[in-house]
Amino acid sequence: MLRFENVSKTFHAGTPNERIALDDVNLFLPKGDFVTIVGGNGAGKTTLMNAVSGVFLADSGRIVLDEQDITFLPEYKRARHIGRLFQDPMKGSAPNMTILENLTLAYRQAEGLRFRIGIGKALTQFFREKLAQLDLGLENRLKTKMGLLSGGQRQAVTLMMATLSTPKLLMLDEHTAALDPATADKVLRLTQEIIQRDQITTLMVTHDIPSALALGNRTIMLQNGKVVLDITGEERRALTVEKLIAMFTTGVQQPQ
Repeated sequence: MLRFENVSKTFHAGTPNERIALDDVNLFLPKGDFVTIVGGNGAGKTTLMNAVSGVFLADSGRIVLDEQDITFLPEYKRARHIGRLFQDPMKGSAPNMTILENLTLAYRQAEGLRFRIGIGKALTQFFREKLAQLDLGLENRLKTKMGLLSGGQRQAVTLMMATLSTPKLLMLDEHTAALDPATADKVLRLTQEIIQRDQITTLMVTHDIPSALALGNRTIMLQNGKVVLDITGEERRALTVEKLIAMFTTGVQQPQ
């Protein structure tokens, strides 16, 4: 469960570069909701995610995750409960560390465990079984450095890192935009399978309008830091790609 209560954020307040990034946002995601987010550049999509993950503190309002007020919680403490993937496959993992080392760090952080030297056989086998589910042969490359993987392979491993211990919230910030179409489709399929299997509450930013309507159970649109569209159920199923593109480009706030 995720709840935004009157959340606002302004950058460079009081200067000629002042920009309202989030404007009194109210949003509620029940457990298991998979929400796709669309909006133009500067609409507030990534800012919304940064506010949740604790990259910066909101100027006003409250952010509640699973009944815990995280509004002023440090980013590293939120990371125990939030998984996040970025557009750049190079983010979210350590390129000079092996797949095994990256998975171990992610697992111990999510479980609130201290880092220690050495990785036990049971944990290694656990990771090998998880990687086998990706069907990329990476379970046999545990000692390969992350920086040597392709973008798609790295993003798939990062997805696994983010969901090893089921997070309270998964945030996907255009996580397939930098991949070729075939690889992007594979990573999206893996994403859907994991989210559906573990019933993970999810926010996914995308500029791909067909994906915005095909994935998840709900779509919201941001404009100038405001939620101007929030659709689900029959209303969402009746909305065509063409109509959503028109709304995206013209700023229409509600479907006709």
